[in-house]
Amino acid sequence: MESIWIIIGLMLLPIIVYFIIYNSLIGKKNEVNNAFAGIDVQLKMRYDLIPNLISSVKTYMEHEKGLLEKITELRTQVMKPNLPADKLVKLDNEITSSLKSIMIAVENYPTLRASENFTVLQNSLGEVEAQISAARRSYNACVTDYNNAIEMFPSNIVARSMGYRHKEVFQIDTFERQNINVGEMFKR
Repeated sequence: MESIWIIIGLMLLPIIVYFIIYNSLIGKKNEVNNAFAGIDVQLKMRYDLIPNLISSVKTYMEHEKGLLEKITELRTQVMKPNLPADKLVKLDNEITSSLKSIMIAVENYPTLRASENFTVLQNSLGEVEAQISAARRSYNACVTDYNNAIEMFPSNIVARSMGYRHKEVFQIDTFERQNINVGEMFKR
């Protein structure tokens, strides 16, 4: 009788392990989705600040008009519904680069820098950028945990049966890693 219970226990053990791994993988997938939603919220806050930034800067920076138009166009693209994550990351990297360029160009406009509205806007944008950075770190940690789970044995077997695929972490472009040549920016 005791051996029957042992046999039944041994037969149930793989099923129990499968469901534990299955539930763990679902939890990791949901953490990734939640972390991405956190980034999305912060990016939305940034995109809401962009029109105010552009209108504040526009009157001062006529010769930076092309940069302002580029940011406006990128913001329009990013606000499209159902944008795939990889496209959002690419557009966000372009916006980040363009916003850095504007903030560097602002150094040539002491009146603009002294404007209270611009200062408040610049501080708000700085806070949002810090929150975006934190949200990206959280997302990347969740994605790394998820990717490890779907690649390691035995959870990789369960992940494959669930159709889970490798997810990309948020990375900055190679261009973003380069030092900015401020002198070149003012020659435009």
